Amino acid sequence: MPYKEIKVEKLYYSIGEAAELLDVPVSTVRFWENEFSILKPMKNKKGNRMFTQTDLRNLRIIHQLLKEEGMTLSGARKKLSEKWEETSYKFEINESLQKIKSLLLELKDNI
Repeated sequence: MPYKEIKVEKLYYSIGEAAELLDVPVSTVRFWENEFSILKPMKNKKGNRMFTQTDLRNLRIIHQLLKEEGMTLSGARKKLSEKWEETSYKFEINESLQKIKSLLLELKDNI
């Protein structure tokens, strides 16, 4: 069985790392922070934004609503404020299905 390196998750991510994970410009992450109240990254003494895992999850939900589902900013804001539980649940399902898909594709490649 091949060796698989354990994926280490950091406690805090910089805005550049968050933008890279989402494949969007840093300015987009800054803009979303101003537009959506669920994004509240911590700031260090220098004023640099430090995103937690929860912040990254919220960013991925916003990214999915805006980029993949094609919602407007006001539509996404409204959906997040009124139907947060439903949106979060659908996001979790989507994430699980993506992981299953990648696992199945990996199995297919190894056959």
